[in-house]
Amino acid sequence: MTPHWLRDERLHFGVGIEDTFVPQQGIGRRPIDEYELMQHYENWREDLDLAVEAGAEFIRWGIPWYLVEPRPGEFDWRWLDEVSAHMQSIGLRCVVDLMHYGTPLWLDNQFVNATYPERVASYARAVAERYAGVWDDYTPLNEPVINAIYCGEDGTWPPYLTGSDGFSKVIVALAKGTVRTQQQIAAVNPAARFVHVDAGFRWEGDDLPLAREVLEERRFVSLDLITGRVVPGHPMHAYLTGNGIREDDLAWFADNAVTPDVVGVNYYPGFTTVRYRPDGGTDPVEAGTAGLRDLIELYWQRYGLPIVITETSRGGSVESRLAWLGESLEEVERLRAAGVPVLGYTWFPFFTLVDWLYRHDAKPADDWFVHMGLVDVVRGPDRRLARVRTEVFGAFQERARR
Repeated sequence: MTPHWLRDERLHFGVGIEDTFVPQQGIGRRPIDEYELMQHYENWREDLDLAVEAGAEFIRWGIPWYLVEPRPGEFDWRWLDEVSAHMQSIGLRCVVDLMHYGTPLWLDNQFVNATYPERVASYARAVAERYAGVWDDYTPLNEPVINAIYCGEDGTWPPYLTGSDGFSKVIVALAKGTVRTQQQIAAVNPAARFVHVDAGFRWEGDDLPLAREVLEERRFVSLDLITGRVVPGHPMHAYLTGNGIREDDLAWFADNAVTPDVVGVNYYPGFTTVRYRPDGGTDPVEAGTAGLRDLIELYWQRYGLPIVITETSRGGSVESRLAWLGESLEEVERLRAAGVPVLGYTWFPFFTLVDWLYRHDAKPADDWFVHMGLVDVVRGPDRRLARVRTEVFGAFQERARR
């Protein structure tokens, strides 16, 4: 088997383009497609070329499943053919985000549709088969626990379930889809490698909505499910069975366990750590490099697999972003020197994104711009969104090419 491209002992630099797609709409809920809102569909060549100019070796880039498979089993490859060919021509490796929150419009009940695991796996197999040798690195599902919270616990995104019962139903469906996706990709592309990505979660204070031990274990539940760890005696086994998940559903994971090549950890110093208020809301807590180290060490100790920081950045001023770039990379080097195999560093997002709250509001997208990238997006009088390099772009470029 060919060694994974990351395992050459050096730190690889990448960027990612925010690729949330939730096409469903309803009363008070607009569809959200970050590519459309950031005019990436019109500017994709420029955006990818800019990534290479910044010094990125790889890019986390997602496929809008709802557009590529507009009807069950019918695929429109025209745009992906162009994008994949261009990535190959400029030497930009793609870690393909197959699922970044949203499902196609034709899949009723979204993640709790009985056919979801096989539908998403069928789509993934078709992608992997078509682009084998061009795209060989896959993230089956971005941030499954965040996905389950928004779709299953908070009722924010479809299918709008709530509570621990809803969370459990969604996370088990997502995890089964992830297993089937990895199995189907490997069946058609044995050279494929898998980067499983989840959000980091940290809490301060004692006013928590669930017992601390439940929260601290629940952040790992997706990866524990797909690797077959959730068996009787596992801390999350009683939680899931107590919320309607059958024993045979959990046994299926033990029988079909898959292991990623790399664990991806997403961490933002300004909001990965939160403190709960008495009213149930949360306030972000600044955790800096201490929070980054804490999460990386937790994932390394738990899974013993190579790690990539698959998302990190800081919102706000260019100066604050510059500071975080330097601080976080220094912490990564300290971790590597201590023997923790952090093999990649991804600044995410590469350019401005639209806050997800846009979906629940009537204000124009510009009012929801969040500048966290190496590149800022600025709307001109012609309504086009210009890409403006910041000082962080140059600093990242220098560190990546050093």
